[in-house]
Amino acid sequence: MKNISIITALVVSLFLISCGDKSQKHEDTKVEEVAQTPTESKEVETASSGLRDSMEDSRDLKGVGKFTEVTLAALDAGKAKKGEEVFVQNCSACHKMDKRFVGPALGGVTKKRSPEWILNMITNPELMVKEDPIAKALLKEYLAPMANQSITDDNALLILEYFRSYDSK
Repeated sequence: MKNISIITALVVSLFLISCGDKSQKHEDTKVEEVAQTPTESKEVETASSGLRDSMEDSRDLKGVGKFTEVTLAALDAGKAKKGEEVFVQNCSACHKMDKRFVGPALGGVTKKRSPEWILNMITNPELMVKEDPIAKALLKEYLAPMANQSITDDNALLILEYFRSYDSK
């Protein structure tokens, strides 16, 4: 009985020691608090609801990144074919066109997202997930951040052309 009391006291002591004084922080550790404004909450909520096909599309949102204005020319079948090759080589491990996989199905993406948003997501997914409400909602839904494949701007444009071609069928 005495041994049980000693063991219990030891366990409780170790627990209290391991918890430590929460007011003491290591100086090299930075804790960043992010306050979410009501507007940001509404944007994320709107983005989450916009993920479903039955909800409003988000083609007017451009995302965050260097692509701020993209003017699309007539569909180029040669570029679309090259874009399919780039897509298969770099993206198909996580994305399929017609079904959910690690990431969302991408068939129909040009009908839901603006060209700027698509290009920004392809070329800089880290920034998009950090700052764009739709990308944040996608991460929340799929639980896997999009890997940066270091796709060049030219190759991103080819992939976009492939998406346009696929979506025009």
